[in-house]
Amino acid sequence: MDFYFDDLPSTSQSTPKSGHEDSQMTEDTDNESPRGKSSSLSMTDIQEQNTSSKVTDISRRVQELVEKINNSRTSDQKVMDSFQDKLVAKVTEMCQQMKEHLFTVYEENSNEMQVKLLELSEVLESCTKLNSELLEASHALAGLRGALAISQTSEP
Repeated sequence: MDFYFDDLPSTSQSTPKSGHEDSQMTEDTDNESPRGKSSSLSMTDIQEQNTSSKVTDISRRVQELVEKINNSRTSDQKVMDSFQDKLVAKVTEMCQQMKEHLFTVYEENSNEMQVKLLELSEVLESCTKLNSELLEASHALAGLRGALAISQTSEP
């Protein structure tokens, strides 16, 4: 945002109040010769020029300060944009690292689960084998009991 004060009316100029300055000047010049009158007028001209010069100088300095502030704001904006870009890049990099770590953990967990599933499969296979053996033993015992029961009924 640029500020320009060149076209603004100055409020720091001294303007004589009507009646006061003129009456004092008239009193001073009534007693003087025509030469003193021109000297007094030129003194007023010099004062007005000095005032105008001071106002112009102040206006110029204000304009320079405003430009300096605007340049500083522009510089600040560039610093903030650069910071934001670096921050976004860093956050993106950290997210990528976290994803990579997450995938590594997933792979490790998958490998561990694969090992555990293989062990579970072996245990289940063993259980099935033992169940089959138990069934055979149960049938064998049932056959022996049946034979024993027949032999006991045939004995007198």
